[in-house]
Amino acid sequence: MARTWLHLTSSVIVCALICFNFFTVDSKDHHPRPMLLPLQLTSRNHSQQRHLDNIRRHLQQSGLSSSTPNARMRLYDDLLSNGYYTTRLWIGTPPQEFALIVDTGSTVTYVPCSSCAHCGKHQDPRFQPDLSSTYQPVKCNPSCNCDDEQKQCTYDRRYAEMSSSSGVLGEDIVSFGNESELVPQRAVFGCENRETGDLYSQRADGIMGLGRGQLSIVDQLVDKSVIGDSFSLCYGGMDVGGGAMVLGKITPPPEMVFSHSDPFRSPYYNIELKEMHVAGKRLKLPTGVFDGRHGTVLDSGTTYAYFQKDAFVAFRDAILREVHSLKRVRGPDPNYDDICFSGAGRDVSQLSKSFPEVEMVFNNGNKLLLSPENYLFRHTKLIGAYCLGIFANTESTTLLGGIVVRNTLVTYDRDNDRIGFLKTNCSELWRRVNISGAPAPAPSVSQSNDTNLEIPPASAPSGSPANVLPGSFHIGFITFDMSVSTNDSKLKLNFKEFGQLISEELEVDNSQVRLLNVTSKGNDYLVRWGIFPTSSASYISNSTALSIILRLRDHRLQFPERFGNYKLVEWNAEPQRKSSWWRHHLLAVVLGCIITLSLSAIGIWLVIRRRRQSVTAYEPVASPTPEQELQPLQT
Repeated sequence: MARTWLHLTSSVIVCALICFNFFTVDSKDHHPRPMLLPLQLTSRNHSQQRHLDNIRRHLQQSGLSSSTPNARMRLYDDLLSNGYYTTRLWIGTPPQEFALIVDTGSTVTYVPCSSCAHCGKHQDPRFQPDLSSTYQPVKCNPSCNCDDEQKQCTYDRRYAEMSSSSGVLGEDIVSFGNESELVPQRAVFGCENRETGDLYSQRADGIMGLGRGQLSIVDQLVDKSVIGDSFSLCYGGMDVGGGAMVLGKITPPPEMVFSHSDPFRSPYYNIELKEMHVAGKRLKLPTGVFDGRHGTVLDSGTTYAYFQKDAFVAFRDAILREVHSLKRVRGPDPNYDDICFSGAGRDVSQLSKSFPEVEMVFNNGNKLLLSPENYLFRHTKLIGAYCLGIFANTESTTLLGGIVVRNTLVTYDRDNDRIGFLKTNCSELWRRVNISGAPAPAPSVSQSNDTNLEIPPASAPSGSPANVLPGSFHIGFITFDMSVSTNDSKLKLNFKEFGQLISEELEVDNSQVRLLNVTSKGNDYLVRWGIFPTSSASYISNSTALSIILRLRDHRLQFPERFGNYKLVEWNAEPQRKSSWWRHHLLAVVLGCIITLSLSAIGIWLVIRRRRQSVTAYEPVASPTPEQELQPLQT
């Protein structure tokens, strides 16, 4: 779900809001629709307060040790399929797990509360404060809005697509997963009592707010002096999804390019974009076209990019001039006039042969190179077709969503008021980035040779499913359970079609996917599937097994809307069963026995026949001859 979050009154700072009409993307069709980007008024007192907070944090950061820990966290889902990326966060004692959308445009982290009167069905169970021994409500005080009983602080967020979230504020232990060296910390978060719109229907549990604000999880950790005033996001590429996030400082690689970011211009993370080049040619645009209103804003909660109208037209026309060999086709949704092309092929790594490179030039002269996957999205109905992921904005702010930074490490260096960019393979992020004081993590999956699957042991971020499989072995088959909820009670799942879609998502032959078990209750199904070797193999090949495991582990299976919402409950990979000598050679033994018995039978038959022939040919010594028997008697 693509969105930029609309902040209302927080529990700490009460600000006036002015709303501007932008365009956002529908989470289902990934197309433009009206949206609102909020603006906090920069009154003198408010600006002074932010300036004082900035000075205070700089003083705090100057006293931090160079070995300050970081929270290293995985990202899941896919930006264009789901409209967002999520990470896993654990709240309470004992920990309760949640899948939260990472959003640089929001300042509050919130999850559904067990007492919620109107919350949808999400990926994980609701937070139960009564089950956490460390939970404490944030008591009502003069700096927050309070509930009707004037006992607990509340929060309220309303968003452009007419969705909303409201609830109470609580404080508890927050854990960041077993790949993080940052120990669990107490933090304030929202416990939802009501949600509407897309927030109600989305699969993710809630939001992880990374924006600027005292309720932001980043600000809270920085104020505790447990991390440096910085964080980084790295989104996976087209068709890959996933990625990584670091809360805290990293050592920027030498090739990382930076742009200044003004924290006082707006509450959003902005950069100073000066001009753009397409195929090495500068777009002919007026000076300052990317500097209107909020300037150029980065928002991880928005899917696509939105340019001021003149900039969009110039960009579109420049792309059209460079794609002579491709055919214009209609977009996936007839309700939108998307700019799409066919004939580029399915291989994302080859798109640069059909589409031009794009450069973003910052005010300081630094340049960020964009590959085609940073401004295109795959056509959902035509194989080998792609559409522009850049749209026109009715207002002058330039909004850069997640599509622009796929396979790009983005470092929000708040301590130095700058944002850095590094084109990289996000799956190999840890090899290229030196994280201060952090040991290099073991790779999630590695392949040693063509005959063995090597998956190093590691503890799971949650109890089920495990992240990795122990040992080195051949995989005989893979099973996984899915819970599926359909919206239409009259709709019956077509499991044959479902199996075909699973085979396409996992890139295996349809004959390898088997339905093992189904249980249902109303519109809810629990389905167990099995992935087996091909008919000509005794185990699943290493490359196929690795691909299946990663796709299942990272929740990267996507299905049409008519199949409703699904959740991966559990998956398991079984090693190839070692057969005994007798089982392994059973066929040969059986054939040998049959041949032996056949030869024995033939031999016995020949012996019996020879004996019969010998008995017939034998004559006694005194027996009469035929002539004697025919001779007449003499009288």
